[in-house]
Amino acid sequence: MTTTDQHAGTATAVAADSPDRLQANKTIARRLYEEIVNEGRLELLDDFLAEDASRSTGSGTFGRDSFASHVTDLRHNVTDLKTTVTDIVAEGDWVVVFWRIQGVHSGEVWGVPGTGNAIDGTSISLITFHDGKVVDYVVTPDRLTILQQLGAIPA
Repeated sequence: MTTTDQHAGTATAVAADSPDRLQANKTIARRLYEEIVNEGRLELLDDFLAEDASRSTGSGTFGRDSFASHVTDLRHNVTDLKTTVTDIVAEGDWVVVFWRIQGVHSGEVWGVPGTGNAIDGTSISLITFHDGKVVDYVVTPDRLTILQQLGAIPA
């Protein structure tokens, strides 16, 4: 079995599915949440992200530099921030992470000024790896639930 390497546009051998590589990618994905988001260890971004890494959200696609600013803003605007990986699946160069975010809404999130309300929501992220580094990060948060918790829309 081969897998298409969308980052380089070439076909790669089955090594993309080797158990060691899959586990290494899952470990990096988990560390993104546990160490970078939860602990604010932004210096690890250089170890985990490719030079041309991108981050896609419902608001658009952003370059590598957006990762640090996003984490900084999130940690500033959600007090007592904690992310928890609830499930993780890997195949080829892809890792899918199901995760939970909890904290207190203390600053602007999605255009909503801080309310002091608790946030407890879920997200799914698709992370694409190339040569052991993140090249693409796509996140789909449950915005409806979180915006309801913030009082921005009716429950």
